[in-house]
Amino acid sequence: RESDHRAWTPVSYTVTRQNATVQGLTEGKAYFFRIAAENIIGMGPFTETTKEIVIRDPITVPDRPEDLEVKAVTKNSVTLTWNPPKYNGGSDITMYVLESRLIGKEKFHRVTKEKMLDRKYTVEGLKEGDTYEYRVSACNIVGQGKPSFCTKPITCKDEIAPPSLDLDFRDKLIVRVGEAFSLTGRYSGKPAPKVTWVKDDIVVKEDDRTKIKTTPTTLCLGILKSVREDSGKYCVTVENSTGSRKGFCQVNVVDRPSPPVGPVIFDEVHKDHMVVSWKPPLDDGGSEITNYIIEKKDAHRDLWMPVTSATVKTTCKIPKLLEGREYQIRIYAENLYGISDPLISDEMKAKDRFRVPDAPEQPIIKDVTKNSAVVVWNKPYDGGKPITNYIVEKKETMATRWVRVTKDPIFPGTQFKVPDLLEGCQYEFRVSAENEIGVGDPSPPSKPIFARDPIAKPSPPVNPEAVDKTKNSVDLSWQPPRHDGNGKIIGYLVEYQKVGDEEWKKANLTADSCPETKYKVTGLTEGLTYKFRVKAVNAAGESEPAYVPDPVEVKDRLEPPELILDANMAREQHVKAGDTLRLSAVIKGVPFPKVSWKKEDHEVSPKADIEVTGVGSKLEIRNTVHEDGGLYSLTVENPAGSKTVSVKVVVLDKPGPPRNLQISEVRSDSCYLTWMEPEDDGGSVITNYVVERKDVASAQWVAISSSSKKRSHMAKYLVEGTQYLFRVAAENQFGRGPYVETLKPIKAIDPLHPPGPPKNLHHVDVDKTEVSLVWNRPDRDGGAEITGYLVEYQEDGADEWTKFQTVPMLDCVVTGL
Repeated sequence: RESDHRAWTPVSYTVTRQNATVQGLTEGKAYFFRIAAENIIGMGPFTETTKEIVIRDPITVPDRPEDLEVKAVTKNSVTLTWNPPKYNGGSDITMYVLESRLIGKEKFHRVTKEKMLDRKYTVEGLKEGDTYEYRVSACNIVGQGKPSFCTKPITCKDEIAPPSLDLDFRDKLIVRVGEAFSLTGRYSGKPAPKVTWVKDDIVVKEDDRTKIKTTPTTLCLGILKSVREDSGKYCVTVENSTGSRKGFCQVNVVDRPSPPVGPVIFDEVHKDHMVVSWKPPLDDGGSEITNYIIEKKDAHRDLWMPVTSATVKTTCKIPKLLEGREYQIRIYAENLYGISDPLISDEMKAKDRFRVPDAPEQPIIKDVTKNSAVVVWNKPYDGGKPITNYIVEKKETMATRWVRVTKDPIFPGTQFKVPDLLEGCQYEFRVSAENEIGVGDPSPPSKPIFARDPIAKPSPPVNPEAVDKTKNSVDLSWQPPRHDGNGKIIGYLVEYQKVGDEEWKKANLTADSCPETKYKVTGLTEGLTYKFRVKAVNAAGESEPAYVPDPVEVKDRLEPPELILDANMAREQHVKAGDTLRLSAVIKGVPFPKVSWKKEDHEVSPKADIEVTGVGSKLEIRNTVHEDGGLYSLTVENPAGSKTVSVKVVVLDKPGPPRNLQISEVRSDSCYLTWMEPEDDGGSVITNYVVERKDVASAQWVAISSSSKKRSHMAKYLVEGTQYLFRVAAENQFGRGPYVETLKPIKAIDPLHPPGPPKNLHHVDVDKTEVSLVWNRPDRDGGAEITGYLVEYQEDGADEWTKFQTVPMLDCVVTGL
């Protein structure tokens, strides 16, 4: 019967053996069975199966896995794959077991320690040159099945095959702009080759338009929406350790040309035709220019007319023009792939190219007198027709009207002497050229000139004198001459003569080296006496000399030192620590004084930069520290005297540590701290003190006061029996100074006092040599547990007490009396 039914179904009535096969059962259902024996008398009782039986095929171990193959071999690894068994034994495969055997050995050894369900495995860590064979088994819930057939013996060594390359493209490829193109092929090699794409020796990188796709056997470079810049020589390299193969393709991305390069040049212009030229396009579109298309248009009409479309030259004659009309020219370039955008010329009038002469260059004026001047010019371009006349004009500089200097023709000469000038007036001149077409533009005006006779030599300089001297130089000064000879004074010549000599020596070689009315004569000998004289010079020559009245003895002029203090040397100088201290002063004196800086009458710190110039001195200390403060003095000294100035420098810094930290009045929950102010307040008032404590068992300091202005503090809230360290630091406006720390920890306990006297001492027994005593505890124990009682006795009439012993309890028997 089925396990969920109560009715029994007969199976057989004719079984004579002790077994039977039950047919017609349903797989997956559970059944009970029963059997009864029968003889001639009748049927005996039934015997029933004790538990239900579920109908299913019997489960066995799996069959052997199939198609065990070696996929890759290197010098230290083997990669294997296989297929599952044809029959899994009636239960799912739970894992595969891969085994190997070293050729020459008998036993197979398991390769995989872990539970493996993948049907691919790489055995690693093998020894190069060793030979192995492999087999694999499948496992299910029942157990491990038969192993697969063994692989052939496999020797560990790198598989090597040089690269091969099979390309799908030719050596040359032409692509229209905007189209896509791809370069594809197949390759192989062991080890797997590396694929590299290069264009014109530059590695190709992927972007929005460029795509590179490489599989283990195929390669592809694709470019979308190609542009002209994609043209070039493409090279693909397939390379591994055994060698490399290359493939090349010259890609030409073609387009219509860019426009011809302008401007359009009008080489010739006539009343009925023109000759124009231009430059080829910068980009021919990747294909040779086959021809240019030239069109013309009347500037006042909209219709373009063809001229020619069959020229490959960059010049063209434009015929059939109407005189006086303005024209524009339009030029296209054409190649196999299209026609460029046009190049359009400026407007040009059709007329003969003969015109009036150009303007001459600026004329030059020479040989000026009080009533005449000679004007000189160069011949200009004649406009295509010969020059027949020059017109010379003059005007006074302040006037506006130009006047012809003569009505007679001036030709062929290119200079003319202009008469009838007014003495002292300032004039400008200009020149125009004339041909049969007409009169050209005038030249730029000449430089203005005054109508006056040529200049004479100037008069001597006035009142030369020696204004200063040193041990090897003399400074001279004078006034300009009263008459400059009608010419600008170029400069002055200075000469000197040693007293007793006849020869005058030049202090300066040229007048333009001394344009002003002063000069320093150098290179003189100390102690000697010299005479000096000065000459004025203009374009006409040198004046007569003017003499310095008295001979001059060459020696130093003495002036005592003088100090002009800068603002940073006034009274007291405050500098914040870390900033730069600068002290400076202007120094005067002849000769220039010797400069020395001191600090508190000692040499200044080596870190100070001291600079001395010809006009002053500067002291600079970078990154100042508190020790850089003090009294700085600057002394200047020369033979005429000395001068000293001082300035007090205060470097403002954090304060020093407080002094003499003391702890008193220790209790179980508090103690009292006192200290003295730091020796050094950092140049600024102490604003507050910071007090911190630390349990000796802790690494962390805890602030207990950070704003106290007093030099004492009651530390509260201590934990009784805990040991503490304390530290204190001072603060000013520039920061917190270093801490001062207690040398040893204090314990938070109340102070100890001796206990009070025991109470009610009396005897309870007496013998001839001993006494029994008892007493009560004292009223106070002094803050600590009582450790014992000292018993003493005294003989009546004696002065001294004799110590007997210390006892722990409240009784004692005194013996030996």
